[in-house]
Amino acid sequence: MEAIIVIVGFLGVGKTTLLQRLAQSYEEANWSPQIIINDYQNAVLDAQRFRSILDSSRIQALSGSCICCSGLTELRAQMNSIPPRDKGITFIEANGTSDAVALAEFLGVGIKDQFSPPVQLSIVDVRYWQRRGQHNELEANQVQVSSLILLNHTETVDQARIDQVKKDLNYLNPSAKIEYMSDFAEFEVPNLAKSDNTPGKMEHLTSHWSSCSVDLPDQVSSAGLSKVLDDLPSGILRVKGCTRLDEDEGYSYFEKIPSGEAIVRPYTGKLVSGPKLLVVGPGSDPAVLQGLVGRHL
Repeated sequence: MEAIIVIVGFLGVGKTTLLQRLAQSYEEANWSPQIIINDYQNAVLDAQRFRSILDSSRIQALSGSCICCSGLTELRAQMNSIPPRDKGITFIEANGTSDAVALAEFLGVGIKDQFSPPVQLSIVDVRYWQRRGQHNELEANQVQVSSLILLNHTETVDQARIDQVKKDLNYLNPSAKIEYMSDFAEFEVPNLAKSDNTPGKMEHLTSHWSSCSVDLPDQVSSAGLSKVLDDLPSGILRVKGCTRLDEDEGYSYFEKIPSGEAIVRPYTGKLVSGPKLLVVGPGSDPAVLQGLVGRHL
């Protein structure tokens, strides 16, 4: 049977980076990986980053809803459209606000017999684990039914911090295997068993925040874009987008994670959505975004 691996974790912890690593490794090892990416706003933007790794027929994007509730039916339909194949494996990246416990409860129902029960893999950023204020409950929810928890950015903290995070995770999910992201062996994934941990309860809708997107000019200054990102409402937790910067001929992908760190890298593939600025979090408002774009760009 074909393994389904659902990658969960808070906004900006490294889910897409891990998914790229998995897709590359399995493709090079002559597996047939399929990926499904979920996001509130324009999952196609992230999906394009995989065009250099996989054929477009094996990349699916699910935008505008959350797969732990309103997007679940569409997710099942996408999964059931995947044809049987030799050495098949399917990776699903959940958006960073997903209720992972609810997703685990409902996802395994109504899928084809070619698939094994879905297994969750969670990523934790040890720098910010349970330092997210009102969002701590959601972050804790996202590890409670994972079979494997990967610790990211361990090189930036001391051993005492790592030990405390491990202690917290063992309390929340004593059955999970915990590994460092840097030491993770990709090909152990198909052998993971579904978690038997009993999770705590969370008010489901507390994880659902607003989101929106606006068009960007096709060429902007790096300084102007920095001003837009700096002036975003404080409730915004996740920012990403794509446009051409300064005098560059090619496009650049940019993002800002909850820590405030901004990352810019070359964008590969065709920008089918056009230049965009996407935000997630309380305070998302297209009129505010459009005002900032008009003022600074």
